[in-house]
Amino acid sequence: MTIIQRIQRGAAAALMIASLGACGSMGNVLGSVLGGGSQSGQAGQLAGTIRGVDSRNQQIAIQQSNGQTVAVSYDNQTQVVYQNQNYSPTALENGDRVTARVQANGNSYYTDYVQVDQSVRGNTGGSSSNLQSLQGTVRQIDRSNGLFTVDVNSYGTLTVSLPNNLSSTDVNRFNNLRSGDVVRFYGTFLNNSRVELRQFY
Repeated sequence: MTIIQRIQRGAAAALMIASLGACGSMGNVLGSVLGGGSQSGQAGQLAGTIRGVDSRNQQIAIQQSNGQTVAVSYDNQTQVVYQNQNYSPTALENGDRVTARVQANGNSYYTDYVQVDQSVRGNTGGSSSNLQSLQGTVRQIDRSNGLFTVDVNSYGTLTVSLPNNLSSTDVNRFNNLRSGDVVRFYGTFLNNSRVELRQFY
């Protein structure tokens, strides 16, 4: 037990040192973004490209134009706005260009508002204005191919496909779907009868 405790203490100390080192460099990065030091309560804007969303730890990674990436925390009060519609932070995708309102709190950073300036889907030829909030009744589920069909009043029967970068929360939600379930989700229309899922809500 003594050896195990020593190993655990050593690992904890190493992790703490690594965390402090990371926070220091992050403070330097965001200090320049916010125009000086990173005093608690100081606010500013951070513009860049989304490089990942960690839904478990509630952090968004934003890469600045100089190549440096800053991790910014969010919570259920954080608004993500695109084309005058509100979305969850987990709807952000790698490659989306954003401007975040960021507040420094010691060596950590928090955003309560993220404006999507350009959707990555707009860069790939897809029409991001096709993003819709949908609700309907599940009819069939094809788990092996990541598909389900849903009856939506104003659109009839739609086939919904799962993207490769879907969050683990939404994957679990899909795996728990049953015929007859009523679901609400954001999706992007690929054609008149097929939708790519962005997220359940």
